[in-house]
Amino acid sequence: VQLQASGGGLVQAGGSLRLSCAASGRTFSMAGMGWFRQPPGKECEFVAGIRWITGSTILADSVEGRFTVSRDGAKNTQYLQMNSLKPEDTAVYYCAARFGTSIMTTTESYEYWGQGTQVTVSS
Repeated sequence: VQLQASGGGLVQAGGSLRLSCAASGRTFSMAGMGWFRQPPGKECEFVAGIRWITGSTILADSVEGRFTVSRDGAKNTQYLQMNSLKPEDTAVYYCAARFGTSIMTTTESYEYWGQGTQVTVSS
């Protein structure tokens, strides 16, 4: 399974960005996908997750109400719509795919990872 993330960039505080992550390869049994981020000098943290069949989602408290995660099953693509961005959202964002567990919030749950895309929010 290969994951290709795109959509990062530089935006002013209060602005919006949409990240995309396309999965290819043996995706037919994929349980779900997720987004994580690693701010400068900090550890990787969970941002959002989505179950592939039901479309149910979970968001980190820090982004609840501002970010939305969605998927297009036909395209094997997930999206992260980020609104009302804050400087503290600055990070490298990673998409990931999981096949085994239903747990969505830990890095250990995901077997495949994309290359990361930089999001920078200026104040």
